[in-house]
Amino acid sequence: MAIAAAAQHSTLDVKTLREDFPILKQRIHGKPLVYLDNSATTQKPKAVLDALHHYYFEQNANVHRGVHTLSGRATDLYDAARITAQRFLNAADPREIVYVRGTTEGINLVAQTWGRANIGKGDEMVLTEMEHHSNIVPWHILAQEKGARIRAVPLTPSGELRLDELEKLLNERTKIVAVTHVSNVLGTVNPIADIVRMAKKRGITVLIDGAQAVAHTAVDVQALGCDFYAFSAHKIFGPTGIGVLYGRAALLEAMPVYQGGGGMIGRVAFGNITYADLPYKYEAGTPNIAGAIGMGAALEYVMAIGLDRIAAYEQELLAYATQRLSAVPGLRLTGTAAHKAAVLSFVLEDVHPHDVGTILDREGVAIRAGHHCCQPLMGHLGVPATARASFALYNTRDEVDVLVKALGKVHEVFA
Repeated sequence: MAIAAAAQHSTLDVKTLREDFPILKQRIHGKPLVYLDNSATTQKPKAVLDALHHYYFEQNANVHRGVHTLSGRATDLYDAARITAQRFLNAADPREIVYVRGTTEGINLVAQTWGRANIGKGDEMVLTEMEHHSNIVPWHILAQEKGARIRAVPLTPSGELRLDELEKLLNERTKIVAVTHVSNVLGTVNPIADIVRMAKKRGITVLIDGAQAVAHTAVDVQALGCDFYAFSAHKIFGPTGIGVLYGRAALLEAMPVYQGGGGMIGRVAFGNITYADLPYKYEAGTPNIAGAIGMGAALEYVMAIGLDRIAAYEQELLAYATQRLSAVPGLRLTGTAAHKAAVLSFVLEDVHPHDVGTILDREGVAIRAGHHCCQPLMGHLGVPATARASFALYNTRDEVDVLVKALGKVHEVFA
């Protein structure tokens, strides 16, 4: 690790940060909770819990259409969260920040609006073998509807994208490249800026699934040059059921509407309807007001700590965990890319991942076990499922040691 990164880590007081997360104090089956399922969802700091409590106890009202005091307060908080998300992604304009339920809805929105308007029979959509189902199924539905074709970029044995093969796949029929920023299984950090440049040379639209990236690395959508970027708040210490779709304003302006209802209209008559300006054009109905406010608090929390500092600490923790798990008899890591986020997936010889997860739970260790909504990737790996330990800023080396000790219990059971 670079000296600069080490210096940044030295200022990250993890012991104090853990005090921000009340849930970490509990015991599971009589053992201290070791929460290593952060890729599925992260725990919430008091700042987020307090923001949700404050809204429901003191500001609860609908936004934008009320003239009373509570509605004004709620609207101010709701709109402020959008500005926070704009700053977090360095979007050029708050109009480019669309509230969605999460990454899944963000990708579906693009597929069903931009996709339907721009993809036709014989066109191609380029994905990768490491994509989450949320970045496969919407494009599959569109491909079936339009008579289009999905093509997938293959991986190297270490779990990195074959950029040479991506180059070969891009052609005059390619309409979109939709790729994950960070794999939720392999932890691979993809070279997004390079991928965007390759696509843009050919005028191809690019969507980035940022669900697994935003808690681990700073994201600058203007520097990346992508057209769309989606993430979920619950992956970055915020509430469930809320997220962001970033889209370049020119594209969002040109796209058809996604859902109809209140809040997304300009004027309604039975013979004619006009639609609201960005971003409200895509936000039909009463929104997840509390979720947006909670997400704003989560993003402010992370930005106050500093994503560079978080990343430096997590890389140290990842290196330690990789070393410790690599020494466990019969354990094989899946995904050994040079550039990884703090995710370790593995298989244990002759033990199903579900059994691994169940036994670890009895030791107070929470991991994920299954196909992780990445069945094509499991096929590439030649396994039905993996166990996965994923780390966040509140995890420690001591917790890694507990994980390794608990894996010893698995060996005892299946000896």
